[in-house]
Amino acid sequence: MKKKFTVVIFTDLDGSLLHRDTFKFDTIKDYIKSLVSKGVIIIPNSSKTEKEIEKFNEELGINLPYISENGSSIHGLNLITSNFPDKLVLSREKEELFKIFENKVPEKLKEKCFQISKMSKKEQENILGQKDLKLKDALNRKYTLPFLFKGNKNEKNKLLKILNSNSLTLQEGGRVLNLCDNINKVKSMNRVIKILKKTEDKIKTIAVGDNYNDLDMLKSCDIPCLVFNDQFIQEQININNLIFSNKPSPEGWADVIKTALLKLDY
Repeated sequence: MKKKFTVVIFTDLDGSLLHRDTFKFDTIKDYIKSLVSKGVIIIPNSSKTEKEIEKFNEELGINLPYISENGSSIHGLNLITSNFPDKLVLSREKEELFKIFENKVPEKLKEKCFQISKMSKKEQENILGQKDLKLKDALNRKYTLPFLFKGNKNEKNKLLKILNSNSLTLQEGGRVLNLCDNINKVKSMNRVIKILKKTEDKIKTIAVGDNYNDLDMLKSCDIPCLVFNDQFIQEQININNLIFSNKPSPEGWADVIKTALLKLDY
């Protein structure tokens, strides 16, 4: 019998699928594999770099298509259908973005911005929670610049306004801010859906996140899922039919996906 629709899961990684502190997901690895074997398309949509998500795929033992650096580039859609593109780059390179940042942002605001790449190794380890080769992979960014902002809310809003007026964005993750091109997770997600619809008649989308930079993605899918994060205020979220988990990642990821698939009667 022909399946009624194709389920596509767009998922954040850190704090959503991966444990927030250890980045482990052993307890749900078999469940992820079982979903893929049933024809569910899983697409990590993360602020992580290409190298980091490639390592995630290696650990999982499956080559999943993915979106890296907050929507900057899309990889491996040809794994779904051979005539789909292997790679789509939607962002300018970080050097070009930084040049705009340097020219357009006033000195007073620049002084509040602390680039992670210019910090000591120890500081980088403390902020990103990674060491050695994993730290190197996390810093190997092509399209985004992670930094800390040590100003007040008003100054942050000023910075955001200046960046937006110059076709740049600021994406807020769990650990750092990222200077990005005029791109984000939801724009890349929609680009992928458009491509998938060339061969898939009916698609049902599930999106999973745990933080602010996931909210637009959650608002734009059929079944939005939020994994428990005690540093994130759920009361501020206004999304219809939102599925919450009571557990943090990785178990919380499996819980929301099971609930979402039941909703879809899949």
